[in-house]
Amino acid sequence: MKLITFAAAGQARLGRVEGNEIIPLPPSLGSMIDVIIGGPKLRAQAAATVGRPLLLSNVHLLPPLPRPGKILAIGMNYADHVRETGAPMPTRQIWFCKQPTAANGPFDPILLPKASTQVDYEAELVVVIGRGGRHISRAEAPGAVFGYCVGNDVSARDWQMATSQWMLGKSFDTHAPFGPWITTADEVPNPHTLAIRAFVNGDKRQESNTANLVFDIWDQIAHVSEVMTLEPGDLIFTGTPGGVGLGMNPQVYLKDGDVVRVEIDKLGAIEAVCRGE
Repeated sequence: MKLITFAAAGQARLGRVEGNEIIPLPPSLGSMIDVIIGGPKLRAQAAATVGRPLLLSNVHLLPPLPRPGKILAIGMNYADHVRETGAPMPTRQIWFCKQPTAANGPFDPILLPKASTQVDYEAELVVVIGRGGRHISRAEAPGAVFGYCVGNDVSARDWQMATSQWMLGKSFDTHAPFGPWITTADEVPNPHTLAIRAFVNGDKRQESNTANLVFDIWDQIAHVSEVMTLEPGDLIFTGTPGGVGLGMNPQVYLKDGDVVRVEIDKLGAIEAVCRGE
């Protein structure tokens, strides 16, 4: 099942995507976080809803979770990306946060902030936590996942590299676009076999497969849940492959008018125009 949040008459509504159409879901289901918390019962209601469809192309898609609880992200998690940065191959997971105010719709503009001249793209698979919890074992990790999205870990490199802590450089407004919908976990039995690509103005910059993660999704969930409670609706950005602007020679950063597209097989695509702030 593919679940979206879209705008209708100034209100956020839930829908189920069927091909090129949306089946609007009843307001009684609440928000996306309500469906996630509601477990199998509400998911079954969402799957069973029938009604007059809307054309997907005629609605404005919002972030599937307009205000995620936590946005967690792992760095240096594809070997080719590690090599292009010149960093040593990590032996421990490298984690940082993107603030919830960075969440952005799948087709909304990416703002190029006045304070940065080095904004970069990072194609990523995004995990949406469902049941969550603390001290989740690797074996239990698949059961903690509600679904998956396409994401772009937009990064202001000048801010990111100015200090040893990356949070500010990763958290500018609009710098966490994700979507276009949540594909529920039952439709993705193995998230470690998905091709992932990024394009800038139609030029393919990144191409890999989630099979190439240094630390896979189950390891990520097990590790980070040793530290904090993962809650329903939390997001995990799982790492980016090689091909980012930082790794090019000379380095190439996003500019006003650039179009960034990220695709992941089975999950769809997101696309944004870059606009000066």
